[in-house]
Amino acid sequence: MPQQKKQAALRSDAQRNRERILEVALAELTRSADAPLSLIARKACVGQGTFYRNFPSREALVLEVYRYEVQQVADTAAQLLRTRPPEVALREWMDRLAQYAMAKAGLADALREATTARGTMKSLAHGPLTEAVTTLLAANEAAGTIRSGVTPDDFMLAIAGLWLIDPHGDWQSRSGRLLDLVMDGLRART
Repeated sequence: MPQQKKQAALRSDAQRNRERILEVALAELTRSADAPLSLIARKACVGQGTFYRNFPSREALVLEVYRYEVQQVADTAAQLLRTRPPEVALREWMDRLAQYAMAKAGLADALREATTARGTMKSLAHGPLTEAVTTLLAANEAAGTIRSGVTPDDFMLAIAGLWLIDPHGDWQSRSGRLLDLVMDGLRART
């Protein structure tokens, strides 16, 4: 039994190490696409062995950072719906999506360098984000706060302008205005 507890603790510790590596990698790769992996390992406070056991190549790390960030955004939808009214949860999630879009823009060079497989990034994001949007739209439709029949594809097309905003400019106010317009368009009319 004590050995099982120790193994569970190691798994928990290994998970924390992995998450710390991903958080540091997101920040470093957003700053510089060619950030040295040794720098990321050092800032995450893990040894080279731990780093490479989790991420055997730059490509593996970059793709996992992207997948991890997408999943964080997607998971936020359910968290917001547990603590806020559906309309507020949807609008706050849209802000989180804007933050993601800007981080993705910062990672663009690293993603391009890591993989040339067309569609890889889109396939990593499509499932989790579509699920989150579906959940938020269904909650809002049930609450009567948005017009009925809005599909996840409709929503994604409406917010597509996020990916055109310059992440080095005043993206917060520009994305805020865009998302306010989208929310106004989604609202149910009486």
